[in-house]
Amino acid sequence: MKDFSKILFILVSSILISACSSVYDKHVQWETIKPETFPVIHGVGYAPISLQKSEHKTQRMLMAIKASKIAAYAELAEQIYGQQVSSNITMADLLIDNHQLNASVQGLIRGAKVVKSYPVGDTYTTELVLDFKKVYQIYEASQSRRKIKNVKYF
Repeated sequence: MKDFSKILFILVSSILISACSSVYDKHVQWETIKPETFPVIHGVGYAPISLQKSEHKTQRMLMAIKASKIAAYAELAEQIYGQQVSSNITMADLLIDNHQLNASVQGLIRGAKVVKSYPVGDTYTTELVLDFKKVYQIYEASQSRRKIKNVKYF
């Protein structure tokens, strides 16, 4: 009986120790793999000059410049992240009573470059380009570089 309790104790102890050590016994370090090719995308934004809310011609022009740039960034975000579209239709007596369609885009654009910004009649146009090679370089530069000094196993 005494030998059986020793064997049982050793068996239970070894199971508990092996269960604890198998979960946290290693550290995995991942390496970023550089893509073979990088796409280049373009975005164009437009804004009306005369409809900007200001009495001064110069200020309307500056506001249109900014609005067209924001519209171009929104177009880049649509290309990268996609556009979320939601629809709601209400019916009454088997006839469409109300139909609503909403679209939104959300994203973070880094590394875009203004190629051209110019007026065309009463509209201001801004053209942007985004080279994903530059985006990749920004990503690499923002990652903290660490090297394993020591590994401890518990």
